[in-house]
Amino acid sequence: METKIIYFVHGTTSDNIKGKCSGWKQVELTELGKERAIKLGQIRKDTHFDIIFTSDLIRAIESADLAFPNIKHIQDKRLRECNYGDLDGKDKNQVIYEGHIDTPFPNGESLKDVEKRISNFIQFLKGNYKGKTIGIVAHRAPQLAFEVLTKNISWEEAIKNDWRKSKAWKPGWEYII
Repeated sequence: METKIIYFVHGTTSDNIKGKCSGWKQVELTELGKERAIKLGQIRKDTHFDIIFTSDLIRAIESADLAFPNIKHIQDKRLRECNYGDLDGKDKNQVIYEGHIDTPFPNGESLKDVEKRISNFIQFLKGNYKGKTIGIVAHRAPQLAFEVLTKNISWEEAIKNDWRKSKAWKPGWEYII
């Protein structure tokens, strides 16, 4: 029996506006981010979710609270953004994914580390939520890890095809596990 995952990225933060990558840094949504989260909920109002998972970072929690206020939410640290270490909160141009697939960011983690977290999370879902529809509100690196793990593609391909490069946002990306 398949489990359907619909993955959403958190709303716009002050770091996003300033061109910074937050990593594990706690940053809140801007008014625009709040508006977009509410609009996402309106767009997906007819989608039945059995549960919503978020990372434990405030931007994901707040986005889920605004978009899906009437659905049970569970925070899970495995859904956190990549730990950019010394680069948390720095200019996004310094956070180059291609150079950190196997090599951790200084005092942080690699994308393969994120992949291990997400692989563990997927196994948890398979064991506990078989046949369910699950919403996830989280971040960039975990989403790319879902791409790698569910589509059997390389990190290089996932990064190359990242919707953020073409600004091709949509109200949820679907994965079957």
